[in-house]
Amino acid sequence: MRGALVPRPNKYDRGSEAPATLEQIPPTLGNREIIRTKIFAAEAANFILTKAREALDTRGEFRVALSGGNTPRAVYSEMAKGELPWEKFQFSFGDERCVPPENEKSNFRMANEALFRPASVPGSSILRMRGEIDPAQGADEYQGRLDALAAKRDEKFYQHDLILLGLGDDGHTASLFPDTEALLESERRVAANYVPKLDSWRLTFTFPLIFAARAVCFLIGANKDPKLIERVFSGDVALPAARVDQNAKQVTWIIEQES
Repeated sequence: MRGALVPRPNKYDRGSEAPATLEQIPPTLGNREIIRTKIFAAEAANFILTKAREALDTRGEFRVALSGGNTPRAVYSEMAKGELPWEKFQFSFGDERCVPPENEKSNFRMANEALFRPASVPGSSILRMRGEIDPAQGADEYQGRLDALAAKRDEKFYQHDLILLGLGDDGHTASLFPDTEALLESERRVAANYVPKLDSWRLTFTFPLIFAARAVCFLIGANKDPKLIERVFSGDVALPAARVDQNAKQVTWIIEQES
């Protein structure tokens, strides 16, 4: 079933007192925290591992969804340096391209090269999206695997401790692109989403699953247009990332600053 998701009011007044530039937006406001850093990979890895320790101390498991693209690679490499109980981690993926896992565009391949192999993460801790099969089947399969894990804890559906996200130049996050069908999903947790401008299918988490997470974190490289981030923070619901910023339980933005 699909239906409109009504966003909450923006975290700050969009009137005359709204911050005019990214630099003027306060580092902590409502459920949003902004971390600006020149040591991006180290800062982001430290943030993620702090969340991991909190989850392990509280629940004995750390459920984290990884994002793809180039920006997180250095972060994952930094994480791989740690001596951690990887068997207590549960890695999932917020989205995946519909390609085989060995394809250079695969989000799994990037995470495998940067984190899983270097850190010797056991296969039992990795929940891969199968982008190589029919997209609808792949989405159903992944949702089913998450649902099965959720059932073990009597959860309505799977709750992540942390979901890592990126920000596309068009405001997309995960594979929730503007003007695509998956934006309308109100019940499915994982969807096959056709992206017309790319003429390709993607597998993606939907808003309900993202909003259910205990925390989300946007990893933003130094080359990202500040005006785009300002549009997100101003609550422009035409941008899927803005809907996450407004509706997620706890949102952290780690934004790389040029040295």
